[in-house]
Amino acid sequence: MAVRHRLIHASPSTVWAVLADGRRYAQWVVGTSRSRPARGQWPHLDSAIRYEVRIGPFQLVNETVVRRHEEGVCLELEAHAGALGTARIFIELRPWGEQCLVIVDEHPLQGAGGRLHNVGFEPLIHLRHRAMLARLARLCENEEQGERSAVADAVRRAEGAGHA
Repeated sequence: MAVRHRLIHASPSTVWAVLADGRRYAQWVVGTSRSRPARGQWPHLDSAIRYEVRIGPFQLVNETVVRRHEEGVCLELEAHAGALGTARIFIELRPWGEQCLVIVDEHPLQGAGGRLHNVGFEPLIHLRHRAMLARLARLCENEEQGERSAVADAVRRAEGAGHA
C-alpha cells in the first residue's frame, strides 16, 4: 500500500476547495491532461469525472468515481484505468495549525494492476504521489496567497478611502 503525506501551507478549506472542483483534477493528478464532469455533482457520492491520459500519439479516456466523502475531511475515489483496472485512492485532510496535512493512500483494486501489484511497484506509486502532492500544494498555496493579496489590497483601499 502506498501512503504518502505532505504539509501544505494553506488552510484545509483551501485544499478542500481545490479537491472539490472536478475541473481542476487534471491540474494536480499526475498523468492526466484534461478533466470534465461525467455525472453527478463532484465530489458527492457516486459522482464521476472523466479524464484524459496522453501517451505519445495515444489518448485514453478514463473515469474516477467518488466512493466516499466527508466535506473538508476526506475524499475516497475509485480511479478506472481501462485494461489496467481500478485503484482506490483515499485523500485525508488534517488541520495542522493554520496549515493542512494531506495524506494519500492508494492501492489497486481490480484488473491487471491488482494482479501485478507487488513491492516493486510501490516506489513508482510513491514517486507519482510525491509529484501529485507537490502539484496540489502549489495550486493551494498559490490560491491562498492570491486570496491574502486580494484581502490586503481591499484593506489598503479601505484605509485610503476618505483621505485627501
